[in-house]
Amino acid sequence: MGQKINPLGFRLGITQDHHSLWFAQPKKYFEGLQEDQKIRDCIKNYIQKNMKISSAVEGIALIVIQKRIDLIQVIIFMGFLKFLLEYITIKRIAKPYGNPNLFAEFIAKQLKNRVSFRKAMKKAIELTEQAMKKDSSTNRKEGRVPLQTIQAKIDYCSYTVQTIHGVLGIKIWIFLDEE
Repeated sequence: MGQKINPLGFRLGITQDHHSLWFAQPKKYFEGLQEDQKIRDCIKNYIQKNMKISSAVEGIALIVIQKRIDLIQVIIFMGFLKFLLEYITIKRIAKPYGNPNLFAEFIAKQLKNRVSFRKAMKKAIELTEQAMKKDSSTNRKEGRVPLQTIQAKIDYCSYTVQTIHGVLGIKIWIFLDEE
């Protein structure tokens, strides 16, 4: 069995940036990591409870946490802004249909509603194509995605969903061709 590496971690520092910006002493590093995960889980749970998501791109795309000595800044990147939280910065994504996290959530929602995976994938691709037709600057190219090239800007998401048949894993790679 081959060793798999996360595509984002493989490109970290070359084409990808960290989602958390802070420094800690080696003995305190684990506590800081746990604190980041608790912040992310709390925000995701709050949004799931208090916001009804109706389309594919209304969820959270990315949560960036910046810690300073006396301040913790949380920046949430979303497809469309529908709510505001005090002390938290929320930014809208310029092209929400090009984010793998939002599509993974959309496909997971479809699978939880007992839609076949082929229909869920077809609907996600149709949403992408509709968005690309509206945005004339985006061109869709079919072909191979250069996963082994470190300079290739790839956005990746790994998402698990609990269905009545068991746990399913969803992996989405989006090659961001910036020519």
